[in-house]
Amino acid sequence: MPLNNRVLIVFVVFAVLGLSACAKKYAPGQLGPDVQTGTLYYTQFSLFQEKGHYRTTNYRRGYLVPINTPVTLVSIDSKRIEVKMNDGGETLIVENVPKHTNDEVLTAFRKLFGKRKVNLAQFTASEQKLILGGKVDKGMSREAVLAAIGYPPAHMTPDLKGDDWTYWSNRYDRFIVRFKGNRVAEIVN
Repeated sequence: MPLNNRVLIVFVVFAVLGLSACAKKYAPGQLGPDVQTGTLYYTQFSLFQEKGHYRTTNYRRGYLVPINTPVTLVSIDSKRIEVKMNDGGETLIVENVPKHTNDEVLTAFRKLFGKRKVNLAQFTASEQKLILGGKVDKGMSREAVLAAIGYPPAHMTPDLKGDDWTYWSNRYDRFIVRFKGNRVAEIVN
């Protein structure tokens, strides 16, 4: 095969790979009535961000963004969500990691953000304190754990009805929230 043809083939392969890695832009109205740019939302659980980024893998490090933090949706595509935190005006970029969450970006958005604040009165006073601090402890209900630390990565915890939920503290360290019935029985590091 002549050199020019090989160069052309290599160029086409890299072009196709590059295009497949691009994020899909959503057309107006394609997001659904519950996901609109410029709209106010509230965080549905306490999460941690690092340098203005949050990965849906849900690492437990960085700076706390408490549950019910008001945000405005700036943009969303098939790979990421950009919101502006209304309290301080900081931008938060949410990177969707579907290989860990099994979620498309719109599903991730709906887990992270809602049009209404989470009603914290449904939780005990001790659960409320832990939720606002982004922490989990023995005796918490499953619903309180979700409000406090969000969803565990689905590739490690495929069913929230199971007794063990595996979270990542960071890229390398994991911990397990172990339930007995509907309450946390132990946390294993």
